[in-house]
Amino acid sequence: MNPPKPILNYINNTWHESAAVNLLDVTNPATGEVLTQVPLSSADEVHQAATAAASALDEWRRTPPVQRIQYLFKLKNLLEENLDNIAQTITMECGKTLAEAKGEMRRAIENVEVACGIPTLMQGTNLEDIAAGIDEFMIRQPVGVCAVIAPFNFPGMITFWFLPYAIACGNTYIVKPSEKVPLTMQKIFQLLEETGLPEGVVNLVNGGQKTVNAILEHPEIRAISFVGSTATAKAIYAKAAANGKRVQCQGGAKNPLIVLPDADPQFTANATADSAFGCAGQRCLAASLAFAVGGARDWFPKAISDIATDRVVGNGLEDGVQMGPVITHQSRKRIEGVIQTGIDTGARVLVDGRYPNISGGENGNFIRPTVLGNLNPQGDIAKTEIFGPVLGLIHVETIDDAIALINSGKYGNMACLFTSSGASARKFRYEAQIGNIGINIGVAAPMAFFPFSGWKDSFFGDLHGQSWDAVDFFTQKKVVVERWN
Repeated sequence: MNPPKPILNYINNTWHESAAVNLLDVTNPATGEVLTQVPLSSADEVHQAATAAASALDEWRRTPPVQRIQYLFKLKNLLEENLDNIAQTITMECGKTLAEAKGEMRRAIENVEVACGIPTLMQGTNLEDIAAGIDEFMIRQPVGVCAVIAPFNFPGMITFWFLPYAIACGNTYIVKPSEKVPLTMQKIFQLLEETGLPEGVVNLVNGGQKTVNAILEHPEIRAISFVGSTATAKAIYAKAAANGKRVQCQGGAKNPLIVLPDADPQFTANATADSAFGCAGQRCLAASLAFAVGGARDWFPKAISDIATDRVVGNGLEDGVQMGPVITHQSRKRIEGVIQTGIDTGARVLVDGRYPNISGGENGNFIRPTVLGNLNPQGDIAKTEIFGPVLGLIHVETIDDAIALINSGKYGNMACLFTSSGASARKFRYEAQIGNIGINIGVAAPMAFFPFSGWKDSFFGDLHGQSWDAVDFFTQKKVVVERWN
């Protein structure tokens, strides 16, 4: 299943070479090798996809849900059979380890499995005799043509927070992958093609900012899903809403962990390292700050520093590698600059991961895990999303101090607590103003049968991805009041 070269669009069940003049190189972040080129598709190509999706909508929504999910059952099996192959592509174009890529696709498959329950999840409600001889009921109907603008850091999984629910609910769909990692969706759409989905139900348009703007402005596209930085999420939310669209936008994060003195030292350090340095810190649930409370300062900084120093960094396709590169040379330079800013403003370097010597990775975008101590909780470094393998440490005296600092931040994506106290755990989950909470968990990633939450500047909208939130987002409620004489 070698992907077509150059990267193709998929519109109305046909692969199309884009008419775009401008092409971007897609590079392997571990080696610098150019893998392919991605076209920056025009507004006209977005229009073609939207028109195909709109034309397919009426027949697709009239297809019974029990028949619609048969395509998802086929897709689930195809994804299982091709999981290793897709994971290798994710590693090649995104940089994460092969184990991380396989885990990503496992989460994608789980969302397909949950969406297969749509005949139950999509049911409405009813009540007889709201007045004498009058009945009332609510039914769900599809929104229409929907689209996702996907990020680079999970080329396979993020689209599946949305796509299976959308089409199971009777909508038609357009995927715009990140231009940095388009190869994964090429393979996934080859599998979607194998399912036999009717023409126009799913469509793929590659591109950049102009492609995104065309999606946000197109009158046939009724709902937009987005995952990315907060600044971009705000812009997309505003523009899509101004064009009368339903919108859900997952933004950035500054995910804190609280380490209490009664936490298990080795378990806590290992879980923190996996959270902060997994996927090279390039995920919206990566730990970025750790509050060592009271006596935890005596053991936590050394424990996490030792693990960070020993982390094996390299090409994610190689056995034994625990962390791969960041996505681009520009990202590496930006992260190095953020680390230096932290040092210049008083942070103490416990582990400096800049400028590593990675055998065979001389042209790669590598940074080793970095740990900065003595962070000023009010400083920029403690408030800025780094999106790289950098963990900042802050010491506070009490759990109340830590919760207060967490709640004062502008982000609200994830926060975790490590403790052996049930009372502390309840206090934390009750008071923390955060959408995804972990107790003795380093990455509080909701399973597919729960919504992926997020508060404050980490999310814009009312309904999140996955589970019943996705069903609500991709359906509109119709209330019928009925009397028969």
